[in-house]
Amino acid sequence: MEDDFGEDFDASYSEEEHHEESETGEVVRVRTPRSNEVLGIVDQLLGLRKMYVRCLDGKTRLCRVPGRLRRSMWVRQGDVVIVEPWEYDKDKGDITYTYRKTQVDWLRRKGLLKDLEEF
Repeated sequence: MEDDFGEDFDASYSEEEHHEESETGEVVRVRTPRSNEVLGIVDQLLGLRKMYVRCLDGKTRLCRVPGRLRRSMWVRQGDVVIVEPWEYDKDKGDITYTYRKTQVDWLRRKGLLKDLEEF
């Protein structure tokens, strides 16, 4: 096929080539917790963008979704998230990232969620 400029292009191009998964089904890019961030699972939604999150370090924190992420991030009960504890109150934190299903499967295969699922 030719485009408007008289150049040939591949008609078999599809958007599936740009997904995060490779042919083996493994997720190519997964964000992992940085310096003081912790993995957690959302236990209970409280409303007003607040929720209880069971974290990997053994604490249950009262967390919130910051205003800058409010419209772009939707969190449900049971979601795996990254929590950034507050500097002055370690029992509270901000949710900075939520994982998708394929990313959670990758984290389980790598053993990063094993400790979290035990308690």
